[in-house]
Amino acid sequence: MPIGVFAQRSGLTPSALRFYADSGLLPPAEVDPVSGYRYYSADQVARATVLRQLREIAMPLAAVEAVLDAGADEGARLLDEHVAKVIGDAAAALHKAAVIKSVLGDVPGLPIAVLKGPVLADAVEQVLTASAREPGMPVLAGLRIEASHEAVTLTATDRYRLSTRTLVPTAPPRQTWAGTVDGDELRAAVAEIRRSALVRIEAVPHGIWLRVAGRKDRYCRLLSEEFPDYRLVLTSLGEVTTRVTVSKELFLRALEEHPGERIALHIADHGIHVRSADDGRPGLPLPATATGRALQIWFELTTLYPAVSTAIGPDVMLDLRGHDQPVTIRSADRGDLTTLAMPIKSGCFA
Repeated sequence: MPIGVFAQRSGLTPSALRFYADSGLLPPAEVDPVSGYRYYSADQVARATVLRQLREIAMPLAAVEAVLDAGADEGARLLDEHVAKVIGDAAAALHKAAVIKSVLGDVPGLPIAVLKGPVLADAVEQVLTASAREPGMPVLAGLRIEASHEAVTLTATDRYRLSTRTLVPTAPPRQTWAGTVDGDELRAAVAEIRRSALVRIEAVPHGIWLRVAGRKDRYCRLLSEEFPDYRLVLTSLGEVTTRVTVSKELFLRALEEHPGERIALHIADHGIHVRSADDGRPGLPLPATATGRALQIWFELTTLYPAVSTAIGPDVMLDLRGHDQPVTIRSADRGDLTTLAMPIKSGCFA
């Protein structure tokens, strides 16, 4: 077929086809020795289409050639490497742009609070387990930081879990302040924070600076979207009707070993039975201290497990309000980390 027809079939322009022919990536099947016209065969359409798609994701010519000439597995590996590099470069550019914006106009940072580095690092990791990346709702990937005159509160939610932890700063915060910080950038800063005895948080118009003595300061940008009104959720919680305290280690082990993606908890005076919500088989009994009404409640494993695993201390306390109400999960002896977990609709059991 002539170059114009092949261009329509492959989605490449004639000029692009000439370029790829000259570079050796896609030589024509035949060239008329008199006119110089280029002709392509039907079995070249697939290679031309993949070539176009690879260039659309900004893959360099050398890498394109390697993918085209590789087998399926090797080609997939090369694609993954390229995409990872693109994502990394984009994240680095985004961060550098945010840092530049933070210094435009030479606006001094607003001192917010001073916290112990290891404590702040642990709190960030614990609370961010309740965050999520959702298209159209980037704020769910962020960490809400709120400073009052008494404490600093960290909060994250994916709409099925809500984790919040309150930290006591080394000195009372100088001012009240609130903002939602990019969760990925905070995670990247955790290692530096953990190795610092004290971390000073300063707010600038588009982000926060984490100032550390003797180390490189870290900048995290603010997310502009409005954070969900989690306080309304907390204040509207009903009365606790069932309370149970159980070993965190035994509880997690039961969740890990039990089959199924959905978990049923049966709570009574004798303790907790962890059952599979998929088949209703008798579950593993766990020793626990329970008060209040007997209750059966169902959870997605992906909601319940991280809520329990991030609790502080050897025991966890569950405050329950009914089979269709959020459960509050917290450390039995420390209440500064609290997680709400949403149950799912009950199934049918024998």
